[in-house]
Amino acid sequence: MTGANELGELMLDPDEAQRKMDRWAAGLEEKAQRYAAAQERTEQLRLSASSADGAVKITVGADGGVTDIEFGNKARTYPLEELSRAILKTMHQAQAGIAGQVAEVMQESLGDEDQETRALMIGTLRSRFPEIEEEEPPSPPPAPPASSADTPPAPREKRHEAPDDEENSPW
Repeated sequence: MTGANELGELMLDPDEAQRKMDRWAAGLEEKAQRYAAAQERTEQLRLSASSADGAVKITVGADGGVTDIEFGNKARTYPLEELSRAILKTMHQAQAGIAGQVAEVMQESLGDEDQETRALMIGTLRSRFPEIEEEEPPSPPPAPPASSADTPPAPREKRHEAPDDEENSPW
């Protein structure tokens, strides 16, 4: 902050006042360039995650939007509901790394500058894209009863497929 005496001195020396304003403007320009570079690097971020079995690979940008989806051959064997769950889970895994990656870019580009604003921004990203907690592996199915030879097998559930067109629909 400029004190009253310093302001008076600047008014007495207009050349010094101009030099100080030029340094201040140059500092602002340099800061704007660092922020623009950080923004550009952030916009170029891409994070990917794959399902454990390789059926699904999702890539997201720093805004969390999906930029690419790839399916491995294993995806063909998934029932649609299971494939949908795998897509969402894999997308959330990719998004979980966004806050950390953006924080890294900001630290590299800006150092310790403007910590409050960065903390607010990173906090917002962490609330939108929380880290995924490790899931416990599923429990193995219970063992069949010892006298299963006397019990008839359970009937298999029939899957009804929706017709591809209305002409083949029984309704």
